[in-house]
Amino acid sequence: MRVLLLGADGFIGRRVTDRLLMDQELQVTVLGRRDSADIRFDLTTGSPGALARFLDAVAPQVVINCAGATYGSSRTLIRSNTLAVATVCEAIRRSREPARLVHVGSAAEYGPVPGGVPVSEQAEPRPVGPYGVSKLAGTELVLASGLDAAVLRVFDVVGPGAPTASLFGRLAEGLRRALERDENQVRMPDLSGYRDFVDVRDVARAIQAAAVSAATGVINVGSGHAVRARDAAQLLVRASGFEGAIVEENRQVLLPAQVGGQGGDHLAGHGHQSGQYLPGHRPEERRPEGRPAPGEPVPWRQADVRTARDRLGWRTQVPLEESLGDVWLETACRV
Repeated sequence: MRVLLLGADGFIGRRVTDRLLMDQELQVTVLGRRDSADIRFDLTTGSPGALARFLDAVAPQVVINCAGATYGSSRTLIRSNTLAVATVCEAIRRSREPARLVHVGSAAEYGPVPGGVPVSEQAEPRPVGPYGVSKLAGTELVLASGLDAAVLRVFDVVGPGAPTASLFGRLAEGLRRALERDENQVRMPDLSGYRDFVDVRDVARAIQAAAVSAATGVINVGSGHAVRARDAAQLLVRASGFEGAIVEENRQVLLPAQVGGQGGDHLAGHGHQSGQYLPGHRPEERRPEGRPAPGEPVPWRQADVRTARDRLGWRTQVPLEESLGDVWLETACRV
């Protein structure tokens, strides 16, 4: 099968590239802005006609779009997450043999959802901020294109290669600096929100499964579990061996070592496969706060992953503790 991959240099795209190249039955061509790409093309400025000519030359059976922007101005986000998607869809329509499209969306498209329950693909999207709005607009373009297409709404991706601007990329760098400088505090934003963390390698597996499937429409990709960000952060802290304090904005969070292992929100593990929560950590017993904390407009995020299971035959394989341990290992080894 011939596959054209867009966005191979991003956090998710790099793992998708590795995954696809291991499959002997796939012939992978990379299109992007960097010299490492097989085809140099900028989706934010290139025309659909020019891209269609490249599609005719490669004749892919599947186009995987991992390209996009997570950070930047509203203009940057719209150009990268909406206009670029319009270019891709129009180019595929114009090509001689329209390919199947697998597009990477985002859980940010949902916006605020009821606390304590997983969000399904049928939920009404209500994104907050330009990122979520730009991603939703891209998804709507794909769904309205008439193409054979699937949109994977990916939840909170973690794992090795996490950008330093991401939550755990920032925490890992902060922990490394604190250990190098013998400091006893690491400052972080508010960590009270609940998130559905999914390893980037599991996301790559889901994208590969979607590429070779016949599934269409929106499909959630997450662990199916909500974990408080503070608990997940403590897994990374434990992996690093840091014994100081994590300071969230104007409050100090005591770690288990500082309170004799009693009290606090302490998560010993997260079994993606088993679906089990530790005692006292079930969503129905630990509801998120009723209103968003400062800088935390979405206090709860948990995916209903039944569609991915039923239509892609996909489940997560990498536990959160392992994923964050790999984040620390990569950070600690970075020169």
